[in-house]
Amino acid sequence: METWWFSMSGMLQVVWVIAITTSLIFIIQMIMTFIGMDSHADFSGDVADTSMSGDYDMPFQLFTFRNFINFFLGFSWAYILFYKSITSQFGLVVLSTIIGVFIVGGVMLIFYALSRMTQDGNIYAKQTIGLTATVYLPIPAHEEGMGKIQVSVQKSIREYDAVTTGDALKTGNIVKIIKVIDENILLVEKI
Repeated sequence: METWWFSMSGMLQVVWVIAITTSLIFIIQMIMTFIGMDSHADFSGDVADTSMSGDYDMPFQLFTFRNFINFFLGFSWAYILFYKSITSQFGLVVLSTIIGVFIVGGVMLIFYALSRMTQDGNIYAKQTIGLTATVYLPIPAHEEGMGKIQVSVQKSIREYDAVTTGDALKTGNIVKIIKVIDENILLVEKI
């Protein structure tokens, strides 16, 4: 082992130290990610900020500890892999750098794709507009009071307060939801 280590150039020794160190840190990061312990760490895998409207912000910061590790992991192992094949030191460093950048970009792209797969899971009253519902408690005519309707949203039955501008609606009438008047009060009309 000693002979192998001292037979290498100084640059190759440095690259081996970087490769071993970043590989160990990468393994620790991966284990922490899989057991869910990286969400509050400095090198977290948080990649997206989603709002209630479902809009996605550009989720990445280029200069993070995770990207630093990914770059040097790709750089060092590419350098070691191509060390004997490429005789030009400059060409070897350029190729290793390109591979390191490619790995960072690939990991960022994967995390971005995964972040787009998240769902809010909440049901909002505005999602009911245009759906049909069943009157559960009678709804007085001409917005003179509220009744209740039941509607199926995202494979779940929800109950909302409802008003109508038309004639009174009886229990069991089928109605169409026209708009959201207040946070959880819907305007409906008989079909």
